[in-house]
Amino acid sequence: METKRSSICMMLICVSLVLVFGFGQFVMCSEENDENNNNNFVKMKLGGFSDSTIDSNGGGSEIDDIALFAVQEHNKRENVVLELARVIKATEQVVAGKIYRLTLEVIEAGEKKVYEAKVWVKPWMNFKQLQEFKNVVIPSFTISDLGLKPDGNGFDWRSVSTDDPEVQEAAKHAMKSIQQKSNSLFPYKLVDIILARAKVIEDSVKFELLLKLERGNKLEKFMVEVIKSQNGKFH
Repeated sequence: METKRSSICMMLICVSLVLVFGFGQFVMCSEENDENNNNNFVKMKLGGFSDSTIDSNGGGSEIDDIALFAVQEHNKRENVVLELARVIKATEQVVAGKIYRLTLEVIEAGEKKVYEAKVWVKPWMNFKQLQEFKNVVIPSFTISDLGLKPDGNGFDWRSVSTDDPEVQEAAKHAMKSIQQKSNSLFPYKLVDIILARAKVIEDSVKFELLLKLERGNKLEKFMVEVIKSQNGKFH
């Protein structure tokens, strides 16, 4: 009984040390075992960032609420008017609560822009704190300049950001096409765009994407090609 009480007390001390002396660091606590005089070590480490659960439309009720809070809090602090369009990506880290890192597409003065936000949440205290909100400059492209060689002799593949709205739309189109060709009763969900590149072909842009999709409880990877014509249609 005394040994069990000692173990419980030691575990509580470890948790306290993690909360006090920093997140993401190893805390080692030892307890002496009277039977074999060996030191038993308890290692605890709070997790790194992992993907948050978002739906195929780029959101989820909890994530959407946190994203909306981030935008509204930024508007209040900076006296600006940004409108949340969608959540592009969300990751989370367990601390004393959770830290969420969000990549957001917002509308600013009628123009779509990408921002990154960091929000600390402690739900049991009804606590939210916006820690960071910054504009992300993502190199975009047009049909006229994508992949053009300096010497003008041709067009090459060019790596593009997986967070670029054009890439995101191409990925969604590809996922819908995969779903239509599948006989599965389970819908596909876009988990991640692993790689993305694009090049100009005549008056169209050709995307080559490596997608990670979820179907039921199974993860699958697809290499796809999507073409966007000058009129904005994907095929």
